[in-house]
Formats: sequence, structure tokens, C-alpha cells
Amino acid sequence: MTKLIIGLGNPDQEYQNTRHNVGFMFLDYLAKKIDANDFAEDKKSNALISKSKIEKTPVILVKPLCFVNKSGEVVSKLAKFYKIKPADIIVVQDDLDIEFGSFKNSFEKNSGGHKGVESIIKALKTNKFYRLRIGTSIRALEKAREQSNKKRDVFVMDFVLAKFSPKEQDAVKKMFPDIYERLLQIL
Repeated sequence: MTKLIIGLGNPDQEYQNTRHNVGFMFLDYLAKKIDANDFAEDKKSNALISKSKIEKTPVILVKPLCFVNKSGEVVSKLAKFYKIKPADIIVVQDDLDIEFGSFKNSFEKNSGGHKGVESIIKALKTNKFYRLRIGTSIRALEKAREQSNKKRDVFVMDFVLAKFSPKEQDAVKKMFPDIYERLLQIL
């Protein structure tokens, strides 16, 4: 059974190595780890795609070329085209509710306020898909949550679109082998 693995992120160069693009970062790691083909643009789905196998499981790695909050359009098109059920979809995302340096997987959960995940749930008309949620939360976020909605929303947007420091980037990359092991359990 083919699995669709979607890394969430924003496509423009300015967003590389930002917290919101940790899904893209993991997919780059994964493609290298499993010796997948280079990502190629698929104009019909508006995504960069690489096909490969993880052990014996066929996988399609996907980096949508739309902004995170429109990811559902891409996921829906690809799921229909390849006839992939929601339960065979794995979304790799940043998560503000998980402490930086940690990660969780989940199945059949709500979006937790993540606009990209909301978009996917809406497009698939279900939340019965897997998610690998990579923690990006820091203490400053806790303080921001106590502020007015407007101030909080501005802080959160600036935070998720900010680049990881070199030290944070190293910490994230050190998590990838453990996230890969968790992915194997889901497959």
C-alpha cells in the first residue's frame, strides 16, 4: 500500500529553515536517507514530488508549492490521483504545542490551530490521517498566549516564520533519526 508523506512548509526561498518549514526539512533528510529520486515539480498537483520505497513500502514524498494554509488542495489532488486513503497519509508539521526538541505522532486529532492541518482536514473531509508533529515551542510563546488575541497572533506568525538559529537547526537535525524511526512504526 503506497503511503503519501507530506512535509508542510512555505515554498519561497525566504522561508527556508524557518520553524514553519520543518516539514520540508525532514522530507529533505528522509529523501537522502532512503536514497530517493530528486524532487521534481508536478504542475498538476502544484508540488515537488519524489517517489521511492521505505523498506518495502512504496512512498510518495510531497512538498507543496503553495503556502502552508493551502496545503489541503495539494493533498486532496494527490490522494485522488494516486487513490490513497486518508489513513495512508502522513503529514509532517511544526507544532507550537510541543516543546522544542520533542515530537509526537498522532492519528485522528483536530488541527490544534495549525492552518495547514486545518486545510488538509477540510479538503479530505476527515482527520483520519497520521501526523508527525515536530515541537517548536519556547518559553516566549507561553507569555504571548497571555496577551490579547491580536498581539498573540502577530507574535505567533512572526515566530513560526522566523529562521532557526544555527544551534536550533543542529538540534532539529539531531531529532530526525528518531523521527524516522517513529515513521517506520507508522508505515
